[in-house]
Amino acid sequence: MNRESGQPRVSDALLFQAALRRFDEENSRDPNVEIVDGIARPRELVYAERLTNWVLKLCPDASEELRLAARCQHICRWTIRRDRYPLGRAGYLKWREDLKRFHGDKAAQVLREVGYPEPMVLKVQALNLKKDFPHDPDSRVLEDALCLVFLEYQFAGLAAKTADEKMINALRKSWNKMTPAARDWALKPHYEPNEKSLIDRALAPDP
Repeated sequence: MNRESGQPRVSDALLFQAALRRFDEENSRDPNVEIVDGIARPRELVYAERLTNWVLKLCPDASEELRLAARCQHICRWTIRRDRYPLGRAGYLKWREDLKRFHGDKAAQVLREVGYPEPMVLKVQALNLKKDFPHDPDSRVLEDALCLVFLEYQFAGLAAKTADEKMINALRKSWNKMTPAARDWALKPHYEPNEKSLIDRALAPDP
């Protein structure tokens, strides 16, 4: 930890900022927008900021590789659309797998272009691909942050248009991947009655 700035150390501050800037530039091209505080902003840029914020909330001294991975986890996601794949679970899983590979390759390309050494590039790429989850501590923090972004910003909208049983199953899968610390954070927000009911049912012990 850098005691003067209160921020975790990075190998090269200029390199780190250059990488973040490039990631944000790429995500700023997202044609899809999200309204934040009354302002329309590129959706994936907003997502990257939210994921970064959760990573730092969960782990204030997060490693440089983890913070880079958070900023590029969904980089240029809109370029690989779900409707290019067959309907059904097999098509969905193929889409998700191709997305992970694409994000990892795109992030690695940017990191190499700004001058990061190969070991750090490969570490960020491994986090993007969730290669060492759950054994790598950084991968646990990133997964926790991904789940918490979903619960805080996406859960309500998805619950409104998804069958209860499907939503409960998704919540259970997320809960099983989360650490105890992340679960504590997940239960803090004020949920609307329907959302709270879904969470309660998802977390209820099997009869």
